[in-house]
Amino acid sequence: MDRQHSFPLLLTSGAKDAVPLTRITDAVSEGHIQALVHEHPECLPIAEIDSMFSRPVPICTELDTRVAGKIDNFMVTPSGLPVLVECKLWRNPEARREVVSQILDYAKELSRWSSSDLQREVSRRLTRDGNPLLDMVRGVDPEVDEQQFNDALTANLRRGRFLLLIVGDGIREGVEAIAEYLQLHAGLHFSLGLVEMPIYEMPNGDRLVAPRVLARTALVTRNVVAVPDGYGVEEEDPDIEVIDPPPGEYERFWTEFLRILKLDDPEQPRPKPAQGPNIRFPLPAPNSWLSVYRLQNGHVGVFLSSRRNTPGRNAMRAIVEDLHAIKDQLGGNVRMEKVDGDDSIGDWIQAGQMDQLEERERVLSWLARRVNTFVNVLRPRMRAAAADYQSRGEKRCIANGYRRRADERKRNLPKRTPVAGMRCRFSALHY
Repeated sequence: MDRQHSFPLLLTSGAKDAVPLTRITDAVSEGHIQALVHEHPECLPIAEIDSMFSRPVPICTELDTRVAGKIDNFMVTPSGLPVLVECKLWRNPEARREVVSQILDYAKELSRWSSSDLQREVSRRLTRDGNPLLDMVRGVDPEVDEQQFNDALTANLRRGRFLLLIVGDGIREGVEAIAEYLQLHAGLHFSLGLVEMPIYEMPNGDRLVAPRVLARTALVTRNVVAVPDGYGVEEEDPDIEVIDPPPGEYERFWTEFLRILKLDDPEQPRPKPAQGPNIRFPLPAPNSWLSVYRLQNGHVGVFLSSRRNTPGRNAMRAIVEDLHAIKDQLGGNVRMEKVDGDDSIGDWIQAGQMDQLEERERVLSWLARRVNTFVNVLRPRMRAAAADYQSRGEKRCIANGYRRRADERKRNLPKRTPVAGMRCRFSALHY
């Protein structure tokens, strides 16, 4: 259903009639909105969206992210909280599609930055030396401490702690869907606001800005999840509730798991019950293991892991390259995983209410079967891959040793002066 808007009325003192104000449309461009936000940031109803970002300091327009494009308006609070604004005219039908992905790309790119990166790009945009970012913030709050500000800004950037605002001149059919799209795809690590900013012309030629919040998303604080070494958490399903396990639950869970776990390989060492979300089963390749985990979001699974720059990592790469040959043996829903930037393999399921006996037994039984299968399939292959890697290394060492000893012999040969007869004989042979 389309939203209906009434034009505001101007009531002047002593006048009997109210004067309806005229909506400005064609004369307003995205550049006008951008300049308005930069010069008068108080026109943004930020306190209604997230009071933590109130009274931000406008830093610059068209901040270049180098990868995702230029941010229309960049602002930051004295506490180091970034505010990103994307200005669009809703009469542009493409705006309703592009604006969403655009502002998310900005946030994604800035989450890789530090305060130093931001300082550099702001200085470049404003063509000013020094640290204009800090200078402008101190112009509003002289008590800002430089180190604390930079530390807080870097932390907020890395955590994705932003306020993202989409500001438009009006409202059109389908704009509500933008808020729904943001809610589903933004990862919910930032506050999001959709602001309508219609502009009206006063009888004397002045302009009246009437901003209002069209839609907003409640901030969902990023949960600190302890994940297995070398394992990255995938984007969460917004319908999955993340719940902290009760005290001692991890240790109880692993104790039950190890009690029912039956391994076909008698040489496979068993870990002890851990108080954290994962346990490790060491593998024959040095610095490699099977990581078995249970995360707060309900993911329970197993994957192959190793340390960088070790024989275990090289063995893991060899296993991944041969995945097509062993995928059927591993069974289940084996999939590619990322471990410290390298491909690996693993499998996981989504667990339900673990305090329910039936569900708990289902998860434990599945995990025990998968771990036994992974051990049976991967343990001998990791041993062989590590041996191949070591053999290749020894051959290289032997070859290098031969070359090194030959070089040493050449360097250590005594200098001899051949007699005349020898020189003649060599000369005769040469010719």
